[in-house]
Amino acid sequence: MSERSRGQSDRSRRSDPARTLHRAPTDCPVCGEELSVTRLGCGSCGTELAGVFASCQFCALDDKDTELLRVFLSSRGNLREVEKHLGVSYPTARARFADLLEKLGLGAAPEPVQTLTREQVLSEVAAGVLSPAEAQALLVELS
Repeated sequence: MSERSRGQSDRSRRSDPARTLHRAPTDCPVCGEELSVTRLGCGSCGTELAGVFASCQFCALDDKDTELLRVFLSSRGNLREVEKHLGVSYPTARARFADLLEKLGLGAAPEPVQTLTREQVLSEVAAGVLSPAEAQALLVELS
């Protein structure tokens, strides 16, 4: 096969719309570190670019998460619409969306743990918010 015809057959294989596209892995199968995109290619003309390119945080999402994000955006952020489209309850839709945000690194930051002073514990016992047993446990932790 000549070099020219080999190049054309490679090009026609690359631009074949029936060709199955696979998701790129995000982690190295050897060491587990994050992979970098180092080569991009045009399926139409065969042009290739080499370098280190920024990865896409959305590209690592699976099909289920991508669909959830697509529905959320098309419904302009209306979780009731997401609920209807996915055929799940509102709490399930909300939980799935919270998981998606977590995968994207956009989850809510944990609330800082507030430590009570001895005076605050005693005033909460006086107000009836804390039982004496709960107050005793908190006071032991404070000392």
